[in-house]
Amino acid sequence: MGPPNEGGRAGEGGELGRVLDRNIAALVARRRAAERSQRAQERLAERIGRFAGSMAFVWIHAAIVLVWVGVNVGLLPGPRFDADFVKLATAASVEAIFLSTFVLVMQNRMAAVADKRADLDLQISLLAEHEVTRLIRLVDAIAERIGVAEAREPGLGELKRDVEPDEVLDRLERAEGARRDEPRRPI
Repeated sequence: MGPPNEGGRAGEGGELGRVLDRNIAALVARRRAAERSQRAQERLAERIGRFAGSMAFVWIHAAIVLVWVGVNVGLLPGPRFDADFVKLATAASVEAIFLSTFVLVMQNRMAAVADKRADLDLQISLLAEHEVTRLIRLVDAIAERIGVAEAREPGLGELKRDVEPDEVLDRLERAEGARRDEPRRPI
């Protein structure tokens, strides 16, 4: 690892720091643009889903159910309005239907975001692999020219080849298919 730059730690100043700052700003801007482009109903569903997954939601529901039960069994003052708790069960069922829908909407959105991130990761990995392959070829050519013995090492030929994404995916699918075809051993 090289010496620290002007900021004292790697990444705080200098070229790396500027690149990190640029990348972070681009990611934040992209995220904000995506949030602004959401339809009102998507934003509402997300807010409801986020609230439903909070402890405040749990405590509010616990209080409502305790008061509901307390009033209807006579422990708290007030008229009994649901002695057999049918209304409570119905309200809970209807709420569960809507909450599960909001959760599914959020999960679909999160899956779409995850897919975009996976695509971005794949593209960056493919670009990095391509750049590394080019660097290996360049260093190999330099080593060959100045007579470095390691330049004739047999394994370098494989490293100088670009990785073909389709070939990798085909091999992965074959390996997964073979694994699925293996007989399962009892536990």
